[in-house]
Amino acid sequence: MSAETVDLAEKKNRIREQAHANRRAQPEKDTLSRQIVAKFMALPEYEAAETVMFYVDVRAEVRTRHDLEAALASGKRIVVPYCLDGELELFHLEAMEELELGMYKILEPRSELRERNEKHLQPQDLDLIMVPGVAFDQEGGRTGHGKGYYDKLLEHARPDTPLVALAFECQMFEGIPMQAHDIYMDKVITETDVYVGRGRA
Repeated sequence: MSAETVDLAEKKNRIREQAHANRRAQPEKDTLSRQIVAKFMALPEYEAAETVMFYVDVRAEVRTRHDLEAALASGKRIVVPYCLDGELELFHLEAMEELELGMYKILEPRSELRERNEKHLQPQDLDLIMVPGVAFDQEGGRTGHGKGYYDKLLEHARPDTPLVALAFECQMFEGIPMQAHDIYMDKVITETDVYVGRGRA
């Protein structure tokens, strides 16, 4: 590993640590989350999409679970990811009752429903992808937890599928160190702004 790569990794780790601390300290997470998700659902990209991927919040992320019911009632095909053997699988969610508390108290599709073929989708099926993350910049630069789950998923999405991240303003940084394989978001939505990123140019 080159010295430049090590330096980049250290910078990302410092930003992650600061972003985690900022996010944990963020007051009124529920109220701000509702505002952020409302902005997401008001996007023209959301209006145009038939199949939309929502993430289900964990820990101190922007909370999406309160708005999943409204998304399910919108007539769109709603998809949620879950982790299996280090990969993200996609599940067609049709009712909140199809979710249960899994490991680490994370809401996940019920295990018996995951076996059904009609519940499985591919990244190419998605018309809009909601992306979580730990820290972002105004150009759409993103860093996650460093495990690369979402990077793998986004690599297989259609080039025309918008990638829209949700974050609290306290997760925005001056510049996220990005490498050639890293993927920029098309938009980052916070409680105060909608940043237009570089996307996958």
